[in-house]
Amino acid sequence: MAKVLVAAATYRRPKGLARLLDAIEKLETAEDVEVLIADNDAERSEGFTFCEAVRAGGYRWPLHAIIACDRGIAQARNALVGYAIDHTDAEFVAMLDDDEWPSSGWLDAFLRVQRTTGADALHGAVLREFDVPPGGWAARCQGIAPLRDRTGPIAMIHGTSNVLFTRTCLLGLARPWFDPGFALTGGEDKEFFTRLKRKGVQFAWADEAAAFAHVPASRAKLGWALTRAYRVGNSDMRVFLKHERRVGMVLLEMAKVLGSFLLSPVQFALTAPWPAWRTAALCRLWRSAGKFAAIAGAHFNEYATIHGG
Repeated sequence: MAKVLVAAATYRRPKGLARLLDAIEKLETAEDVEVLIADNDAERSEGFTFCEAVRAGGYRWPLHAIIACDRGIAQARNALVGYAIDHTDAEFVAMLDDDEWPSSGWLDAFLRVQRTTGADALHGAVLREFDVPPGGWAARCQGIAPLRDRTGPIAMIHGTSNVLFTRTCLLGLARPWFDPGFALTGGEDKEFFTRLKRKGVQFAWADEAAAFAHVPASRAKLGWALTRAYRVGNSDMRVFLKHERRVGMVLLEMAKVLGSFLLSPVQFALTAPWPAWRTAALCRLWRSAGKFAAIAGAHFNEYATIHGG
């Protein structure tokens, strides 16, 4: 029986947190599970208070709640991992977002793929549920389209929206695990996985370990998709510049960004009759713009705004 800590950070999403805890309670598993919630709202602490009430009402699993006082996604994730290492003997840490909830077979599917592949970090499928379904233009948009892949080893993991780590994997990195410099910009997860990859950690995809993600109406819009593309480009380039010290490789990356920026309008014109491909070209253009901004030293705090409740 594996000991697993299911961890999530929350910030002013009471409905999302309630839905997440309800789904975790209904997991179909015989594993030894504990649950940890880090409330990143030190001012109101509504998530912390809610967890205390849920625990008092008789929750299926041991439920722990902490307050991550320093505002930021990286700070909240560090609080989760720090608690897992310092206060539990969990063999695995599974991490979800507070606008997500797992399928009933989620945990067992993750562990099955972990045993098969021997990977120390795994990502599962993310399926979207919309308040207002977007049109066909959104079929290829990051953050709106489903996130899926073939089960098995993969070269890289780019985000922490639905992941499982071994304890050994986390112990292999120095604190802080997630760079606080990415507090509200996002990209702390890409930087984290970049360091893991450099240490030789093996990654895998577990498509059967599906989680669902709520997409509010404010996100199911082209404007938000372009903003997300800009932010991803911005944070990806910041990660690249942090870890790449070779001048030649930096110049090559800049040339690639310039090429993508110049070709995106052409691609847009050629794909104009097909909404999904047309939007993909626009997103590529915005992503390139975000990378140029990062080269100039500009950061974009996407997560200063909260979507959904």
